Amino acid sequence: MSYTPVLKKAYHELIVPELLKSRGYKNPHQVPKILKVNLNTGIGAEADKNQIADIQRDMSAIAGQKAILARTKKAISNFKLKENQITGCHVTLRGAQMWEFLYRLIAVALPTIRDFRGVSPKLDGQGNYNLGVTDFTIFPEITVENVKKTMGLDVTIVTSAHTDEEGRELLRLLGVPFRRSESSTAQKTTAA
Repeated sequence: MSYTPVLKKAYHELIVPELLKSRGYKNPHQVPKILKVNLNTGIGAEADKNQIADIQRDMSAIAGQKAILARTKKAISNFKLKENQITGCHVTLRGAQMWEFLYRLIAVALPTIRDFRGVSPKLDGQGNYNLGVTDFTIFPEITVENVKKTMGLDVTIVTSAHTDEEGRELLRLLGVPFRRSESSTAQKTTAA
């Protein structure tokens, strides 16, 4: 018996029928889906081997699969970069690991941010969502005692949605806590 991630099960059983009904799709294959999730972080030029190893270890722990180090292709003196220098670390998640990461991000990591009021509802114009996390220690896989230097993390959720509205509705139904717009909160306070 194979294991189905909780969020994937919810997508197929609850979200697909909901989007079929609300958007008027004629075929379940028209419903937008999550294609992949990219995680990315930069590594400063001053980082030594131990820091690079720690960052790669932490990214691998967060993602659930080995992180890949990004290297420069050529030297650029204005940016003080040498050829083949390590400048970042990235992971691309698909399948079950993608669904598990999204579940941990939405249900566990984001709510632990202090004074959290939701994430920005802006998408990139093609139905994909970019999220910047300033401190990666919000993930439960990271033990704070082992962290020598905090790092930020870029999370890109790539969907098959054709418009931002479709992508936003898909992510909202998956449980992404979007921030309410300032105009709607202002109307509620004046009405009260």
